[in-house]
Amino acid sequence: MSALFNFHSFLTVVLLGICTCTFVKMHFPAILEQRNGFRGFFWKAARIGERLSPWVAAGCFTMGVSIIFF
Repeated sequence: MSALFNFHSFLTVVLLGICTCTFVKMHFPAILEQRNGFRGFFWKAARIGERLSPWVAAGCFTMGVSIIFF
């Protein structure tokens, strides 16, 4: 089943995308300089990861536990 039609998989993909964009921005900031267009979406995801990092970390932990046990 596609991640678009399964809410649990969709949340996993969104959380992993936010974490990946934040990691890339921290190590290679020149890649995500552009704030509009296609790369602007990734810049916004990295910004969410930077500003809401405790909530993103809690979401990743919760999602990992739910994937392992459920």
